[in-house]
Amino acid sequence: MTDTPSVIDHMDYATLTQNALRGVIRDALVKASHPQGLPGDHHFYVTFLTRAEGVTLPDDLLKRYPRDITIVLQHQYRELKVDGDRVSVTLSFGGVPKVLRFPLSAITRFYDPSVQFILEFDVEEPLEANDDSGVDAEAPQVDAVETPDPDPDAPAPDTGPKVVSLDQFRKK
Repeated sequence: MTDTPSVIDHMDYATLTQNALRGVIRDALVKASHPQGLPGDHHFYVTFLTRAEGVTLPDDLLKRYPRDITIVLQHQYRELKVDGDRVSVTLSFGGVPKVLRFPLSAITRFYDPSVQFILEFDVEEPLEANDDSGVDAEAPQVDAVETPDPDPDAPAPDTGPKVVSLDQFRKK
């Protein structure tokens, strides 16, 4: 019996793949930032960690969403800007406009239900997201326009979702 030497990925293909897929999100957000907005029926559900490095939220939103937040970019967003790997957008919460800023690296899920396109990422959560600060970590996650998250148990359309799993690129 011979031992197979372990293979070391000096190229770090898992990270390269994640960065390339985040580039897809970046390009989609750049298209959404144009004055004419999103084409056709496209709209995005973007989930990101609220305590990740580089995230800036108003304090009331950080208290309401201590772990992550899902925002919807469809009709009621303004001033969407993509600058390098950073995103800035103004959304209304209870009729009050608020600016959210986050890096692409904080995104854990990107979903365009109009074409069943989903990208999911494993993002390491900062320790302070798990602290016991008296904030209800089990608060329901709703987006800025109070639209519920898509039902993950709903049957996929006949064309099937275009899901890209990063598991095949992870180190074993």
